[in-house]
Amino acid sequence: MASKVLTIYKQKVESFELQPSGGGCFELTVDGKLVYSKLTEGRFPDDELLIKDLAKLANK
Repeated sequence: MASKVLTIYKQKVESFELQPSGGGCFELTVDGKLVYSKLTEGRFPDDELLIKDLAKLANK
């Protein structure tokens, strides 16, 4: 997923950080705003869904 985001948004991404963790946690935040949480949703996100959510944020 990281490579897909960087490929699509390469000109808009100022920084990209992966933080390893345990317990099945997967969260995506943009500018401090939580975009997706596996712990909340109960499932790993679909790449295409995350790309669409990021597109909405990029157009704001």
